[in-house]
Amino acid sequence: MSDVTRVYLITGFLGSGKTTLLNRIIEKFPKDQKLTLLVNEFGEIGVDGTLVEGDDIDMMEISKGSIFCVCVKTDFIKGLYELSTTVQPDVLLIESTGVANPSDLKKDLKLPIFNDRFDFREQFCLVDAAHFADAYQVYASLEKQIASSSVFIINKTDMASPEKIEETKKIIAEFHPEPLFFETTYADIPLERFLELDAGGISLAASLKGPSSDRPKLSDAELDQFLDDLLDSPDLEITPPDMLMSVGYRWNGNDISEVGNIADALPSSVVRAKGFVEDASGMHIFNYVMGDWTVEKTDIPRDRIQHENVVVFIGPPDSMAGIETASETGSWSSLGVFQPYSEES
Repeated sequence: MSDVTRVYLITGFLGSGKTTLLNRIIEKFPKDQKLTLLVNEFGEIGVDGTLVEGDDIDMMEISKGSIFCVCVKTDFIKGLYELSTTVQPDVLLIESTGVANPSDLKKDLKLPIFNDRFDFREQFCLVDAAHFADAYQVYASLEKQIASSSVFIINKTDMASPEKIEETKKIIAEFHPEPLFFETTYADIPLERFLELDAGGISLAASLKGPSSDRPKLSDAELDQFLDDLLDSPDLEITPPDMLMSVGYRWNGNDISEVGNIADALPSSVVRAKGFVEDASGMHIFNYVMGDWTVEKTDIPRDRIQHENVVVFIGPPDSMAGIETASETGSWSSLGVFQPYSEES
């Protein structure tokens, strides 16, 4: 184990393929190095963590908003502190929520309480080739993700025309003079270019760093005081996120076609929906991204699925009524709306 933790951030809008890239990294990651995942989901009910593949993976899940927003920033900093003092992995992979503004991450990793533990290495931005250009016109978080990223994975190219792909690259190029593009499907890129995937590999920073500090660990009260001071700081910059909400619905039916019916009836403003649904034929995963959707059988073990027959829908506030109307096409019951950026949250 090295004295630093190499950090890789995976960003990208909702449904762009971040978890797929995460699983590719896990598959190729050296067994003799310690890997920790931080999976951040927008909604109150998490699904992505269930989709992470691999046994004995250290994983921290933070839901109910973006780790880069004040609403859960304290949870994020506390999680990083635990990683820096106790877990101390060789590599930390952060999968941020699709509406995150990641601009503050590098600053957060340099907070003095971490004692130079974190070595930020790369930020991958997943781009949905079919839907990016449309979403870019509406959601400010995409601009923030592009501006702060260095590697752009134009994903799902099999679902987009060459003209759409070129339009996407042109938008990104407005922020970077020489952007690094990978055009691919299923987030398949040459990971060896970015991660030390050879057995026993360590980062340059790790090889240059001296022994770990013996600085005593902060008490819970001391850590809370540090966070209070941080959030009260006039230098703290937190860009207001896109105004999106999530709502959960439980499916009480037995005909899987009802899932397709609600998908077809959703208002066009809904950007994302996902969940596990089961009928007599087995467990399925429902994926919806800006009008395109699939319902596919899944072999994920049942004991890993925490929310069976629950689907989370994400969209702007004015889409909530339309989602409720769409739910009338089948046996659905609302679990309530979650608004992560309201004053009550």
